[in-house]
Amino acid sequence: MDMGMGGFGGEGGEFDLFSWYTNIPPVSRIYFTSAFLTTSMCAMDLLNPYVLYYDVHLIFIEGQIWRLFSSFLFFGLFSVDFVFHMYFLVRHCRQLEDGDFRGKPSNFVLFIAFGVITICSLAPWILKSHPFLGSALTFMMTYVWGRRNEDVRMTMLGLISFTAPYLPWVMVCFNWIVGNSV
Repeated sequence: MDMGMGGFGGEGGEFDLFSWYTNIPPVSRIYFTSAFLTTSMCAMDLLNPYVLYYDVHLIFIEGQIWRLFSSFLFFGLFSVDFVFHMYFLVRHCRQLEDGDFRGKPSNFVLFIAFGVITICSLAPWILKSHPFLGSALTFMMTYVWGRRNEDVRMTMLGLISFTAPYLPWVMVCFNWIVGNSV
């Protein structure tokens, strides 16, 4: 399965998961790995998702500061939705880090930090029903990637053709169609 990020073939043209993983830029790899491991630990009941969600009262009154970051690492239990989020996370995070932020990992970390701060600031009012904020950060990266790649043509499931700036809106429509919250 070529994750759309440059196929790495082993001998015989097979997909080499280790080569693919090690070729993800460092910041993107750290975020992807953290999100995947957090979700895996929740799926195996080693970690309770209720200690991860974003709650202003618990963060600032009870002092549970980790929730500022942990809410960006859980994407729900393993499902098609989780696979799509991981795909978009790796693809667009990687392309931003390899493209606009090439050789500037600290700038990319600041970009992500800006997104985290903005989302955390808006979450109490806009995202009340979404206590896990990873999808919002993925959506932000997808939006920025789409704006930076305006001429890239895309298709959704081979049915709908559009240019990259419309990808976030296609994602919203797709989530609505499959019954996820928008």
